[in-house]
Amino acid sequence: MFKFLKEKLSGWFGKKEEPEKKKSSVSKSAHPARDHAPQHAEKYSSPNRSPALKGKQKKIKEKKPVEEKLKKKTGKIKKEKRGESKGAEEKIIEEEFKREKVDARAEELEEEIEEKEIEWAKEKDEPLKKWEVKEEVEKVLREDRPDVAVPEKMGFFGFLARKLTTSELNEEDFNAGFDELEMTLLENNVALGVVDKIREGLKKELVGKRYGKKEVEGKILSALKKSIDVLLIEPPNLIEQIRAKKDSPFVILFFGINGSGKTTSIAKLAWKLKKLGLEPVLAAGDTFRAASIEQLETHAQKIGVEIVKGEYGKDPASVAFDAIAYAKKNHKKVVLIDTAGRMYTKQNLMKEMEKIVKVSKPDLKIFVGESITGNDATEQARMFEETAGIDGIILSKADVDEKAGTILSVSFVTGKPIYFLGVGQEYGDLQEFSKKSVLKGLGLE
Repeated sequence: MFKFLKEKLSGWFGKKEEPEKKKSSVSKSAHPARDHAPQHAEKYSSPNRSPALKGKQKKIKEKKPVEEKLKKKTGKIKKEKRGESKGAEEKIIEEEFKREKVDARAEELEEEIEEKEIEWAKEKDEPLKKWEVKEEVEKVLREDRPDVAVPEKMGFFGFLARKLTTSELNEEDFNAGFDELEMTLLENNVALGVVDKIREGLKKELVGKRYGKKEVEGKILSALKKSIDVLLIEPPNLIEQIRAKKDSPFVILFFGINGSGKTTSIAKLAWKLKKLGLEPVLAAGDTFRAASIEQLETHAQKIGVEIVKGEYGKDPASVAFDAIAYAKKNHKKVVLIDTAGRMYTKQNLMKEMEKIVKVSKPDLKIFVGESITGNDATEQARMFEETAGIDGIILSKADVDEKAGTILSVSFVTGKPIYFLGVGQEYGDLQEFSKKSVLKGLGLE
């Protein structure tokens, strides 16, 4: 759940996982020598090579033979030392000769190196290309290069961090960078209206600001937390709502499209309520789908709760009425009404739903949708809210929804809270929803 956003945050700030280390090319700042590769290339490219070669050749021709230099130096020393004893003169000459010989050898070596450079350059039929010189430079650098972590793509939040630490973030830069995050959110089933809301929240918190390197990460995460927090609606405590109603049973009506997990969600909630001492009665109001009554009856037997059922084809509103009457008579605290799956576009089925609502007068109308269907679930919830009215939401199969964009979208789009998330196949796999749990799942709490 929330894998896409957690991975991006961990990649942008390196909080969750250390990137794998391996040998690779490094950035310009790590090895400044690489920055000069183009200059080295130009040095040996054809337009500039000839003057360089001519300069070296001229320098060599101008140099005088070593022997001639030594001869002159020796004569000079003899003149300077004239008048001294012959032995002293010879000693001085010998010492000077040795010193000069070393200097001369150094000059010879320098000339040899320069000549070889010229010969090497002359042998090349084609001028060196820039990329060839760059490869040679990188080859030398790699010999002593330490292992470095290969950085992940900077992404939007990495881009923000860099901008915020170098100058005030302007709106133009923010909008240009947000496109990357926008695509990620849309690809992970976050509704467009929600994406716009996140953009608006981040822009409000960050544009026009500048932060130090030590605080920038915290500021960005805080801005993201605020942007997501306003999208979510904290649900009321259902158990407290049930216990607060004294005179009659608390009635919950469930609806949604076919196969969304209504019956299973009802069974999970019944199991939870019974454990808390709030004995429920199940109403088998799905009189249309084959085996739907038997399915709910099997759950009731396993959990150990009562069920009120009718014949297939019977008016579901009458089944709901009978279940409520039974609960009142037997002092049951809760009635959970199952209904047939229906599309909000089917007018006759939606009219049937209106009748069930009118007869049962539910305290809570719950839309059940599959989290993994993404924007479809969000759109279904919106349409059921418009046609029948809903008070809350249960999202099934949230445990296998790695994208989890529906969780961020459905409350904002409908204006209704998520009460529970289905997170498994067992009766106990019904997780109470809270803002804190979502923010914690994203690493923002």
